[in-house]
Amino acid sequence: MIQVTERDGAVTFRLWAQPGARTTELAGEREGAIKLRIAAPPVEGKANKECVRFLAELFGVARSAVEIKSGLSSKTKTVRVRNIDTRKAREKLAGWPG
Repeated sequence: MIQVTERDGAVTFRLWAQPGARTTELAGEREGAIKLRIAAPPVEGKANKECVRFLAELFGVARSAVEIKSGLSSKTKTVRVRNIDTRKAREKLAGWPG
């Protein structure tokens, strides 16, 4: 099960990134993390930028509200999203695409 924690008006969760995909999309769960296929190569921060863009759109927040806290050069990342609560985050994750 994906663990989403809430603190100080933000949620934090683990994400497993698969760069170089055809499209950016949620692809289920992997080892307790959200699996995200990313339509960008893992060079020069392009995959991380696409990850932030996608998550901001998914959660309906500004890109500046999405922060990769750890794992910038790893497939496994810890992501923090401000201006959202756990309930809304789980709804968005369960309802994508939508």
